[in-house]
Amino acid sequence: MIKKLHIRNYAIIDHLEMDFSKGLTIITGETGAGKSILLGALGLIMGQRADTKALYRTDEKCFVEAVFDIKHYDLQEFFQEHDLDYDHELVIRREITPAGKSRAFVNDSPATLDVLQSFSGALIDLHQQFDTRDIHNVSFQLRLLDALADNKALLAQYKSEFKSWQTACRRLADLERRNADSVRESEFLQFQLEEFTAAALSDGEQEQLEQELALLTNAEEIKRTLSASCHYLLESDQAVITQLREVGISLNTFRRINPQIGVLAERFELSINEVQDIARELERIADGTEYDPIRLQEVQQRLDLIYRLQNKHRLATVSELMALQEELQNKLRAFANLDEEIAALQQQTAAARQHLTQQAQRLRERRLAVIQDFEAEVTRMLGQLSMEHAALKVQCDPLPEPGPTGQDEVNFLFAANKGGRLQLIKDVASGGELSRLTLVAKSLVAAAIPLPTLIFDEIDSGISGDVALRMGNILRRLSNQHQVVAITHSPQVTSKADAHYFVYKKDMDDRTVTNVRLLNEEERIRSIAVMLSSNPPSESALQNARELLLTT
Repeated sequence: MIKKLHIRNYAIIDHLEMDFSKGLTIITGETGAGKSILLGALGLIMGQRADTKALYRTDEKCFVEAVFDIKHYDLQEFFQEHDLDYDHELVIRREITPAGKSRAFVNDSPATLDVLQSFSGALIDLHQQFDTRDIHNVSFQLRLLDALADNKALLAQYKSEFKSWQTACRRLADLERRNADSVRESEFLQFQLEEFTAAALSDGEQEQLEQELALLTNAEEIKRTLSASCHYLLESDQAVITQLREVGISLNTFRRINPQIGVLAERFELSINEVQDIARELERIADGTEYDPIRLQEVQQRLDLIYRLQNKHRLATVSELMALQEELQNKLRAFANLDEEIAALQQQTAAARQHLTQQAQRLRERRLAVIQDFEAEVTRMLGQLSMEHAALKVQCDPLPEPGPTGQDEVNFLFAANKGGRLQLIKDVASGGELSRLTLVAKSLVAAAIPLPTLIFDEIDSGISGDVALRMGNILRRLSNQHQVVAITHSPQVTSKADAHYFVYKKDMDDRTVTNVRLLNEEERIRSIAVMLSSNPPSESALQNARELLLTT
């Protein structure tokens, strides 16, 4: 509920503060006194666009601030979604600078107009005579019907299941699209994988093949060089090993004379043995080296295959190719499992749809059960409000598929006059008729539907006397469940107030300003008496005003 409204430097308001009661707050005043300006200021809180023309003093900023008690509105999730600090007391403020810049704040945190507009639907229901969009709205009509049918728990369960079903259906549609695309893709993947399977790659293979290719390519030259080296070391007329042995014999001649020469002679003998071993190893390698054109061709072809795969897939190593091969295998396995997943999900969504249909049928049965009494009560109450021939019919038609709120399409059909054809409300009702219809409908579900603060602007326009008194009684009953604020010219409606504010103009030195004050008991009597007669009121009008207040 709204607790306080603070306005500064807006239109012809210099400075104004209002406190609102929990029950029925009535605002009255002469035509042009500024009642609509209050609604304009409240519109800024609800996220409407600002205009510098609204500034009272053009050299100072304007601000409008409203304080709400929101502990019963379940708005914690909304605050979290918009990264705002939650508190049971909510403060919304709009500021307009002389330069035309507008700023909005929610609990002192900057906020966008979109956020304010979202808040407004949960905080304030502004009902004006020529702005009756609620009763036009089929979703609102359905909310009224569900409130009467006490469908809150069942509908919450249905909505949760519907959301899960929608998620599963979107998943199924995505899988089916992927499956349709996968046929061509899997054929291509299979072709690639067959190349890898035929290649039968092994880790480290490329390095070994490249080394073997180098050996095979140079086999004859290697054999010739190694054989010549072995011959020169061991077998030629002037073999190196023969000459080294002669040097060794010479050194041994003096080893007893000079111990140092003996040590060197031993080292030299070891070198001779090493040269012999090297020569024999060279001979062995030479004997084992043979030019094999067939094997050379095999190695070259194998390497050509590896190089081709690397170029094709833009990879550098056999290890990377093998990793790609495993990736292709995993993708194909995923495609193979897709059919199974689709079949399982089809079964799941079908079962969920069947259960949703059952839940929707329960909702439908409960809705249909309350329609007749609702139609009759609306018609009866409209008759009390001087619409004796008005009729309302609730049309609840089944839909082929489950929707977010069930499987029903609800439309309110209305006829204001005797013998009139029932039509959609938006096509037939006038502003005054819609106002009364909306008031009646909301009053019937006041205890069941979480309506926010209700603000009615001249909803009683065009009625008077006993009809106005009955409308006042309806507003009074409605205020037992919700905070109600009504702007009115009707003394009968005014008499039902818990708090009565009077809007008036006051002439200052340089201009006229709007003010508002909370009336005490005697002031209320006089104000109602003026509405009944003239200013100043007659004694009989004062007595009538007292009697109206006594009936409250």
